[in-house]
Amino acid sequence: MADIGIKYEEGYILNSRGMNLFTCQWRPSNYEPKALIFLCHGYAMECSISMRGTGTRLAHAGFAVHGMDYEGHGKSSGLQGYITSFNDIVVDCLKYFASVCEKVEYKNQRRFLLGESMGGAVVLMLHRKEPTYWDGAILVAPMCKIVEDMKPHPIVISILSKLSNVIPTWRIIPNEDIIDRAIKSEEWREEVRNNHYCYKGKPRLKTGYELFMASLDIENNLDKVTLPFIIVHGGGDAVTDPSVSEALYTLAESKDKTLKLYPGMCHALTSGEPKENIDSVFSDIIKWLNERVSTS
Repeated sequence: MADIGIKYEEGYILNSRGMNLFTCQWRPSNYEPKALIFLCHGYAMECSISMRGTGTRLAHAGFAVHGMDYEGHGKSSGLQGYITSFNDIVVDCLKYFASVCEKVEYKNQRRFLLGESMGGAVVLMLHRKEPTYWDGAILVAPMCKIVEDMKPHPIVISILSKLSNVIPTWRIIPNEDIIDRAIKSEEWREEVRNNHYCYKGKPRLKTGYELFMASLDIENNLDKVTLPFIIVHGGGDAVTDPSVSEALYTLAESKDKTLKLYPGMCHALTSGEPKENIDSVFSDIIKWLNERVSTS
């Protein structure tokens, strides 16, 4: 994890349910950061390995970047790949992120959220809980709605609603290899497949229900978004629907909003594309951040 000019640290915090949650941070080692960025990873993913490219790139650009693995994800406690409550994830993130912001050295720093895929839904729900707390958000292929051909069959939805509280951990929901759908780079596909902190089993009943209900909630409240944001989304995304990112851009009440669609690019556009494509995406993200920090 060593990277010249970057200080990387790991730790654990205890949430209100007695779970140990893994945390990590990247920051410039020789100067004060421009602002704080908080990472919200996607479903079945984690921060320290699968988002290290994001953390190091943004730290090299001058930002202090903090991430946390959700309960049941990565190096945190809990049954792997199991989401008991989407709201619990949001509350855990809010408490940890706020505790970082309250540190003396960060008191006057601007605060940005960055969410990938399901993490985009977490970001939007964090914003709804504290509408004026965050200075902006970067939404990377956000889960605002599940694409039609990946939605559970109505029969499965019926099973989810009836059984998710009876046999919540049962891995019954069928799914194809989402790694192939999400990632273009074969090298990154293999890295994800070999990362044992990433969950690769079938979604559990309660997890599927929570994800489905969260996506419906986000889809029905796109007009409640008021914070500055940039959406970056691959035009060839086969996991989260680019048209819903367009709807978010159109319906959001935010006065400062930007949408970047990249034709032909996949779901994992910050890690699963050729290097030149990834460079282009991060160039847009860092330019957007620098413009908002410079106006503070």
